[in-house]
Amino acid sequence: MTSCASQREVGGSDMNCPDSPNCVSSQASDSAHFIAPLTFDDQPEAAMQRLKVALLSEKRVTIVKAQTDYLHAEVRSLIFRFVDDVEFTLVPEQGAFQIRSSSRVGYSDFGVNRRRLERIRQLFQK
Repeated sequence: MTSCASQREVGGSDMNCPDSPNCVSSQASDSAHFIAPLTFDDQPEAAMQRLKVALLSEKRVTIVKAQTDYLHAEVRSLIFRFVDDVEFTLVPEQGAFQIRSSSRVGYSDFGVNRRRLERIRQLFQK
């Protein structure tokens, strides 16, 4: 099994993905892993609050690190309790959050990480 977390330090500034298809990132250079950042027009503090609300709307989410410019959460799968890492880095001068969602174990996630971030995006932009 490939472990995404073992290949990079969770919570670091590296928002890239490994070669395995169980990760998406707004800083990925290839289309298979790329997902657009979250953008906003309001104040960064308000955007961070909206992001937390959107993130916590997902099931089995635990926020493990929350700073003014960074948010890291763990999401556990229902049956096998696998952990995915979801990260958001605030870039206020761009009016955006760089985003990343990655499985810690396994090879394919069958699109779970991408769908999760798109659900969060929809709620965040409401």
